[in-house]
Amino acid sequence: MKGLREIEEYLFQHPKIEQVAVFGIPDERFGEAVVAWVKLREGESLDAEGIRNYCNEQIAYYKVPKHIVIVDEFPMTVTGKIQKFIMREKTIEELL
Repeated sequence: MKGLREIEEYLFQHPKIEQVAVFGIPDERFGEAVVAWVKLREGESLDAEGIRNYCNEQIAYYKVPKHIVIVDEFPMTVTGKIQKFIMREKTIEELL
């Protein structure tokens, strides 16, 4: 799916968001659905609806994440790189 990096960069601008990873999962209707895993800054609170409202202000409706998962940490490699394939697998298991 094109534009995932654009969505990540936009979400990084939110003052309550510390880290974000955006990726696609299979979707029967559209082929692929946008998913965002979000880690909030310490002491902050924000829900999925608040994140969607933030996205609706500036990005196209079809780029707004369909699924938003608030997490405490991301699966990482030994070198500190986010493992999106693991996040994708976990999301698919939970949603499909």
